[in-house]
Amino acid sequence: MTERKTELAANLAKVEQRIAAACAAAGRERDAVTLIVVTKTYPASDVRILSELGVRHVAENRDQDAAPKAAACADLPLKWHFVGQLQTNKVRSVVGYADVVQSIDRDRLVTALSKEAVRTGREVGCLVQVALDAGERERGERGGVAPAGIEELARLVAEAPGLRLDGLMTVAPLTGEYAGREQAAFGRLMDLSTDLRRNHPAATMVSAGMSADLEQAVAAGATHVRVGTAVLGVRPRLG
Repeated sequence: MTERKTELAANLAKVEQRIAAACAAAGRERDAVTLIVVTKTYPASDVRILSELGVRHVAENRDQDAAPKAAACADLPLKWHFVGQLQTNKVRSVVGYADVVQSIDRDRLVTALSKEAVRTGREVGCLVQVALDAGERERGERGGVAPAGIEELARLVAEAPGLRLDGLMTVAPLTGEYAGREQAAFGRLMDLSTDLRRNHPAATMVSAGMSADLEQAVAAGATHVRVGTAVLGVRPRLG
């Protein structure tokens, strides 16, 4: 086993222990929570090692990094999640590899994704990104739609050819009433998920929690956690 594989295996084991402990504390089964490893800024060789170690879900947030990495790892049994703010001029590339886009936050993006999914004959899963730091009808600092805009956007996704409404995603906000209150923020997301499932019962996915706050997300009921640093290490500075 190479030094890097040994390092990643040890880190994965620690994250697995954290998730398992959080599930036990919340009275949830371990298999109720899916780990998504965020591989941004790390090379395809790390993705390949993660696949060998049993990881099946990976995430990226920049298409210029993700597209070549996904191509280099096309032979692996991976599900690719796009989690960054997505510009419409990158949609064609992203639809080429992403199984799920977790950052749906505006009508134009839904239209562009649907058009490209139909053109390529793919079905793309979509999560509405919720901004818990946004005003009633604003977007959040890091993207996302205000809670009041969820239902309208979800309906557009659900009705769009080539798209599948999978659920909701959020990032713990740095400002506003939920700043520093991750548990409360994720609890609010779960309430919004319950509301969403009244009209869209299949939209059960709730993506929340990262390396620093995955326990709070699991406690709140998240179905997917997005962990990068705790698995791969401190990220290199982007030049």
